[in-house]
Amino acid sequence: MFKLRCLCLRFLYLRFLCLGFLCFFSPLSFSGVTEWIDFKLVDGHVKIPVVVSGIDGYAILDTGAQINSINSAFMQKNGLEFSTGTKIKVQGVYDTETRKTYNNVPVNLLGADFSLDNVVESFIGHHSNQLLLGAGFFNNFVVQLDYPKKKMRLITHDAIDMQKLANVKMKFDKYSRQPIVNVRLNNEKSVWLVLDTGNSGGLMLKRSTAQHFDWLSKFEIKSGISNGINAAGIHQVFRLPVIKIGPYELENVLTSVPGKNQSANLSSQGSQLGSRIKGKSIKGLLGYDVLKHFIVTLDYQGGHMHIVAP
Repeated sequence: MFKLRCLCLRFLYLRFLCLGFLCFFSPLSFSGVTEWIDFKLVDGHVKIPVVVSGIDGYAILDTGAQINSINSAFMQKNGLEFSTGTKIKVQGVYDTETRKTYNNVPVNLLGADFSLDNVVESFIGHHSNQLLLGAGFFNNFVVQLDYPKKKMRLITHDAIDMQKLANVKMKFDKYSRQPIVNVRLNNEKSVWLVLDTGNSGGLMLKRSTAQHFDWLSKFEIKSGISNGINAAGIHQVFRLPVIKIGPYELENVLTSVPGKNQSANLSSQGSQLGSRIKGKSIKGLLGYDVLKHFIVTLDYQGGHMHIVAP
């Protein structure tokens, strides 16, 4: 079980809570702050109600995904067909596959009716999981997730100064096209990790990073199976004594690495073909088992993040 210690009380959080109004308009057109919305936490995944083609279900919010996906199990269960788009390659942790995309998918989300294009067909578990919403959703708003109370709200970018409020070092990596946060591991090294609400674990690190610090020899290791969007893979799990994120230290943090000889894509330094844009050296993923302690306020578009332990 994690032990949480606050290292700094400089949060400016009261200013954020005192935003002067709530707004009851569609979250796609409001100016300000929505009401708090209940969400479900299932296996570490944030799920909010959604209606697709007139059918009630849930959408999973995934900051680590660059695409929106529709569940193949949901489509098959309800005999749904949509206008097909171009096929694309989807890169998961353990495999890369070519997938169909669909256009004009009718959606009602938080009271707003719209249609989605370029939605990738994927398997997202039970058929009640209709959609997985990634970058396209998070780009539109500042999103606040209260993990302990299982509530969220959306804030327009002009209603809050996230650059001033931020207390976690964060960037939007132009190469990987993902939000990354800077985390200090075991008081030994600060690394960049993808902020991944779709990751139900704590930390998932490159094996080379754990080997560099000899953690696979120092700590008790257990083996298991990890499920990616395309395939499953073998991983090894241990507890890292301490990590620091923003003003907080967490102890006994659940950490996994790909098994020996198990290939895995956890994002890495690189540059886009024909471009001088170069990405950070990303060492892994940061997921639910760390985020669950906090109220997380995320400006995906601007690359700013604030956390507070309630």
